[in-house]
Amino acid sequence: MSKMDKVKKDYENIEIPKELDGVVRASINEAKRERRKKRPVFRNSMLGVAAAAAIFVGSINVSPAFAKTMVNVPVLGSIVEVLTVQQLVVDEGTYQADVSTPVISGLENEELQAALNEKYMKENKELFEQFESEIAELKEAGGGHLGVDAGYEVLTDNERILSIMRYQVNIVGSSSTTMRYDTIDKVDSVLITLPSLFKDDSYIDAINTYIESEMERQMAADEMISYFTENEYGEGFTTIRPDQNFYITDDQKLVISFDKYEVAPGYMGVVTFEIPTEVVKDLLVSDVYIR
Repeated sequence: MSKMDKVKKDYENIEIPKELDGVVRASINEAKRERRKKRPVFRNSMLGVAAAAAIFVGSINVSPAFAKTMVNVPVLGSIVEVLTVQQLVVDEGTYQADVSTPVISGLENEELQAALNEKYMKENKELFEQFESEIAELKEAGGGHLGVDAGYEVLTDNERILSIMRYQVNIVGSSSTTMRYDTIDKVDSVLITLPSLFKDDSYIDAINTYIESEMERQMAADEMISYFTENEYGEGFTTIRPDQNFYITDDQKLVISFDKYEVAPGYMGVVTFEIPTEVVKDLLVSDVYIR
C-alpha cells in the first residue's frame, strides 16, 4: 500500500467520537469544582485536565506518521469549546497538504452543533478527495506541483459570541484563498446570519455605500492599495450578498470579508472591512450583537 493510499484510508476512517462532548464537559466541570473550592488553579492541575481530553481525542484512528491531534485547554467558566479533532499532513515532495478539522463541543442546541461539525468534516473530506484526484491526474501527466492548506481560527470567543473562520488555500502555480465563517450566539445557541441582524434588506445599500467610499479613501491614501471599482475595472464591486462572508469582533463590530480576487487584485489577499456601527445602527434589530 502506497503512502497516499494509507493516508486516504486513515482519513476515510475518521469519525467524531460520540463521547467527545462528555469528556470535554467533564473536564470543564472539574475545573469549575476546583474554582468553587476557592483553591488556586495551578498549572499542573490544568495540564491534567487537558491531558485527559488529549489522551481520549488522540485515540481517533489517524496515522501518526501523517497526522496529529490536539485539544484546547478548557477555560474556567467556559462551556462551548472549539477543538482540533484531526490534523492531516501530507508531504510527498511536490505534493503538499495540511488539513485540520475543528469540532464544536458544548452547545445546548445539539442539532446545530451536530450540523456544524458534520459540515466541517464533510468540507475537509471532500477537499482531501479532490486533492488526491488531482494528484492522480498530475502523476498520469508526468508530474507537477500541488498544495492545499486548510484550517480554522477562532476570531471571537466571549460570553455570547463565537466566530469561527475556516480557510482553504489551494496552490497550483499561483494560489487562491477562500474563507468561510460561522458566527454563533452561545447563550441562545443559534447560528447568526447577516440578514438576521437587520430589520430589513436596507442594510445592503448602507453597507455597499460605506464599502465603496472606503475603497476610494484607501486608494487615494496609498498607491499600493487597489480595488476593483467601476471607474477603473469596468463593473467592479457592486454589492454584498445576503450570504456575504462576515463575522462579529470581540468588541461587537461587524466585519465584511471578501475572498482573494473577489474585489481586489491577488496581491491584496483576503480583504475585510469593519463597518462603523453608526452606519447601520438604525437598521439593526437590536444592539445585542452589534454595538
